[in-house]
Formats: sequence, structure tokens, C-alpha cells
Amino acid sequence: MKLLSVNLGHARHAPDITDADSGVTGIDKRPAQGAVAVSSPAPGVGGLAGDTIGDLRHHGGEHQAVYAFAREDLDVWAAELGRELPGGVFGENLTTEGVDVNGALIGERWRVGADLVLEVASVRIPCRTFAGWLEEQGWVRRFTEAAAPGAYLRVVSPGEVRAGDSVEVVHRPEHEVTVSFLFRALTRERGLLPRVLVAGEALDPGVREKAVAYVEKYGDGGFVLGAGPLRDNSEKP
Repeated sequence: MKLLSVNLGHARHAPDITDADSGVTGIDKRPAQGAVAVSSPAPGVGGLAGDTIGDLRHHGGEHQAVYAFAREDLDVWAAELGRELPGGVFGENLTTEGVDVNGALIGERWRVGADLVLEVASVRIPCRTFAGWLEEQGWVRRFTEAAAPGAYLRVVSPGEVRAGDSVEVVHRPEHEVTVSFLFRALTRERGLLPRVLVAGEALDPGVREKAVAYVEKYGDGGFVLGAGPLRDNSEKP
């Protein structure tokens, strides 16, 4: 398991596809040359030195410090769309090889390179900037149906990374809330929201609030928190 590229956003003035007050988006990410420092960011700032984030209201911060997407999933989309998809084109900071990004557990920790430790924290929800950038018909719907969104990660221990660095899973939680499962719960299968609470403190606080609000309004669907490991027997969309 390794990094194929470390990608940094280049500021692009595109007010037609972004809600940022400045009209600038950082979705245009391209492979960096050499090492890139990664650290835990302040609110509204990314975790990679030199990375651009345009919409500070919806991106950046502790639980969206780094965005990872698998080369294998890019290849699936490249075949479906009939176009080349280079590393970084989905706005990801880390393009991985051999890492089951969407099967990773919330709270799972990766050591990347010698020192950097990242924790899987949340999922990417497609937005109009993403759709406008790719210029593909019905992109938000298609990406949502695939339920393979890639992972947002928070920084546990800072470090430098570069293309070719190894990725090692150093901790896997006891629950079974994967990136794909959480994405489905937040989008097309909201009845799953009570079940994501087993991820505990590893959940993005905003996600936890949504799950708790759902339980308060609709109940837990018979799922009892702490009754044992989550078993997802539902079909993926």
C-alpha cells in the first residue's frame, strides 16, 4: 500500500461553480514534487502546506485536514466516463494504491511515510463545485449512487509525505462503520444514521449531531448502542 501522488490545490477563479465569497476554488489539485508537510490545521484551513482551499465554510479544519482517494476507484470512473483521470482530479490530496479507502473504518489510523499518522474521520459529500469541475451530466447523483466517496482524515501526528511513501494501517476500531457505510447513511439511506454512533468519538462532530438529531426525531430503528458489533446486512445502492 502506498501513495502514488501527493496533490496540492491551485487557486482557480471560478465563481460559476463555487459558493466561496472570493469565487476561488482549490479543487484543481496537481501532484507535488518532493516532500509536503502535513499537520493538524486551524478551522477552515487544509492540512497540507501549500494547498489551496477556496470555500472555507465547507472545507478544511480538523476533520477534513486531508482527503484521500484510491487510484483503483479513479480507474473505475475513468472507464465509465471514457476519459483520463489523473491523480488529484477529484480534488484529493492523497492518491493511493492498494488501500481500501472506502472500506476503511471511521477511527482507523494510517501511518504514511516515516512519521505522519492520519485517522479516518469523515466522507466527501459531492457538491456543485465538484460537478462543475468535472462537467459530467448528473455527476452528483452518479457519484452518490456509487457510494465510494473517498475519505477525509484528521492528523494525529504530523509529518512529511511524498509520492511513493508507504501506507500502513496501524489501528482498526472494533466497530464496522466504514467510509462507504457512513456515506450511505448521510445520503440515500438515512435510516442507517443511528448505527453510525458506534464509531464514538472518532465521528466528525457535525455527523454526530445529525445522527443524534435523527434518533431524537425518528428513533433508533431498534438498534441498541453498545449491544455488539455492527452487522450491515443491507444492500449497497
